Amino acid sequence: MSDLITLIANVSLALSFLAALIFGLAQVKAAGRDRRERLTLETLRAFQTREFAELMDFVNSHRFPKSREEAQALSSIDNVMLIEFSQKMESLGILVAEGLIDMDLVDKTLGNYVTMTWNKYKIFIVPTRERDTYLNEYYQWLAERMEERAKNNPREPYYKQLH
Repeated sequence: MSDLITLIANVSLALSFLAALIFGLAQVKAAGRDRRERLTLETLRAFQTREFAELMDFVNSHRFPKSREEAQALSSIDNVMLIEFSQKMESLGILVAEGLIDMDLVDKTLGNYVTMTWNKYKIFIVPTRERDTYLNEYYQWLAERMEERAKNNPREPYYKQLH
């Protein structure tokens, strides 16, 4: 009789441990999903500000330097704008590369703008890499992935999906 009670107690203990393990794994997964959703919302907000719109306007309307020397000859304000935009794109590239932000989000919010702006930047960034090998590496990586994605698997505009 005591063997049966011991067996029941051990089975109950094992089942309790298994239930706690399953619950714990579900909680970790949910916390990861929540963290990713919060980061996605924060990223969306960061790219929907007046400041970012000003950076986009700057990138769209200014002639880009063709060398490091031309970049250094820019006004301080223009130089800061160039650097700030590339830092934002570098940060976005890091978030995508690390799996913290989904490439779909970038495609839906910025689309080919990432590639278009990288094409403007790379004229003076790539030669500058003789001094800093890692300069804008994630920005370049993101632009190349976006270009591959647009070519190999273009996304249909959402408004066309409604019909």
